[in-house]
Amino acid sequence: MALSRMTRSMCDAMRPIGSLSGRQFATVNGKPLHGQRKPAMRMTTEEAFVKTLQMHGIKNAFGIIGSAMMPISDLFPAAGIKFWDCAHECNAGMMADGYTRTTGKMSMMIAQNGPGITNFVTPVKTAYWNHTPLLLVTPQAANKTIGQGGFQEVEQLAMFKDTVCYQEEVRDPTRICEVLNRVIEKAYHCSAPAQINIPRDFWTQVVDMSLPTGVKLERGAGGAASTKAAAEMLAEAKFPVILNGAGVILSGAVDASVKLAERLSAPVCCNYQHNDAFPGDHPLHMGPLGYNGSKAAMEAISKADVVLALGTRLNPFSTLPCYGMEYWPKDAKLIQVDINSDRIGLTKPVDVGIQGDAGLVAEALLAALPPSAGDAGRTERLKLVEEKKQAWGKELEGMDHELDDEGTTWNKRAREAQPNRLSPRQAWRAIMRVMPKDAIMSSDIGNNCAIGNAYPSFPSPRKYLAPGLFGPCGYGFPSILGAKVGNPSVPVVGFAGDGAFGISVNELTACGRGDWPGVTMVVFRNYQWGAEKRNTTLWYQDNFVGTELNAGVEYAQMAKACGLKGIKAESVEELEKAVTSAIEGQMQRNETTLIEVVLNQELGEPFRRDAMKPPVEIAKIHASDMCE
Repeated sequence: MALSRMTRSMCDAMRPIGSLSGRQFATVNGKPLHGQRKPAMRMTTEEAFVKTLQMHGIKNAFGIIGSAMMPISDLFPAAGIKFWDCAHECNAGMMADGYTRTTGKMSMMIAQNGPGITNFVTPVKTAYWNHTPLLLVTPQAANKTIGQGGFQEVEQLAMFKDTVCYQEEVRDPTRICEVLNRVIEKAYHCSAPAQINIPRDFWTQVVDMSLPTGVKLERGAGGAASTKAAAEMLAEAKFPVILNGAGVILSGAVDASVKLAERLSAPVCCNYQHNDAFPGDHPLHMGPLGYNGSKAAMEAISKADVVLALGTRLNPFSTLPCYGMEYWPKDAKLIQVDINSDRIGLTKPVDVGIQGDAGLVAEALLAALPPSAGDAGRTERLKLVEEKKQAWGKELEGMDHELDDEGTTWNKRAREAQPNRLSPRQAWRAIMRVMPKDAIMSSDIGNNCAIGNAYPSFPSPRKYLAPGLFGPCGYGFPSILGAKVGNPSVPVVGFAGDGAFGISVNELTACGRGDWPGVTMVVFRNYQWGAEKRNTTLWYQDNFVGTELNAGVEYAQMAKACGLKGIKAESVEELEKAVTSAIEGQMQRNETTLIEVVLNQELGEPFRRDAMKPPVEIAKIHASDMCE
């Protein structure tokens, strides 16, 4: 699962408590370098903790203040660490994910022990499946009373066991630097969250210790034999296709994949929810696979005789049928490249597996290709690529409404009931017409956001924040706030349906304070939990249970009540004007604007046709059987 990465930041100047046999310590402007030994010094445990954060360049922390963290948060301003105090810890964790995914820099989640920490479970698991290296700091109930069922006590290591790549508890105050450094480096090496658990009575103790040396681990370019076999396979292919995943983004491998694709004249598909894994303006870019993705990508990969899955675990949801197409090429040879060997061959039979960094592997494959690689069928392949892209672009531009399955009529009824309201696709086209090319976008779980999967593409990586395969509702708003913290000079626009937005709406009360940066947030208002309602129309005969939202809620007015900007848009013209105005206000006046887009109740494809089936009635259920 690992992408090793060396932190380049340097620790603060330190005062040695004594000579260590005349040993020389490498420094720059008095700041010991990561990867070099450092002299011992006397400090408090909280000073040691903060100095280790400085050594790794961790400058941003997201959470809610609590007494168990105050000894270190008290030092944050002096240390150059910004604490972003959020309205809810779950949102804080999503912000940290958005910050790190768009910057490549580690951030920290921290809160009060017990109920504050429990709220991090969902965002930490989200970050785990997004392969985001994050530091999770969990202050623990004091050692003196733990086990007695005291105030805010819970088993914090057990709760995150399956959500982090590594976790460790500090067992002695003198080991605080050692443990924190190891946890940070595990997060970097494994590209996932890692947890340090610290009993709160270990703070404010005076210790003599050295800051950790730090270890740089080089990333591998794959084995020689597997690289040779893959290069030969690609060279002989008549229709090679490259599938770029998250590993391409994490390893900075987009340029390497471009060169490889151009050498082979191979169309490039992006894995589901990774629309920024290949430049959208490149002629070989086909768009995303998966749910509501690009038909051009699906048609291209369906013709492949060799697929190079570059930096992807090939999660099963990403290649499910769509638009009635079973597009995965079952007879194609498959080369899978992943930094984590446990993922290779896990979901699909693999002909060649390469454990290594996506960028280094792509460079090695390019170097190993013979001069004739890509020549077979090159002209015909490029012609087909262009034809499929043009046909899909034209079809997508003409798609105004959602289809009904045979025997169902929900979408027809929705259009007839609200003939003057925008459809989801009309809204998405309007938004994309005025979206800045360099914008960072976030999305959320839900039907209207899912319909939008085929629309955005990006010229560079780290521009698209989809919730990932843990699938948490409420991701779009907090993640775009985190992205803006890390990218203050870049326009950012978040998206969510009204159901998902309701989960993170409390962050409206926090993001207008102090030096919080302005963002633009688009909320699709169709007054329903759309994905679940779609399931109900298809398999439960319109027996709607829990799918209806409060029609009396006015999200734009809520934003205004929180001191922010709020706009309600009900037409294409109003929507285009609102997005343009909101982004101008964000960039020129640091304004946060919520745009409430009123839509009809059309519903797109269900998330999981493969997981649903009609209910079977055996023992009938009657209200009269209920006991008092």
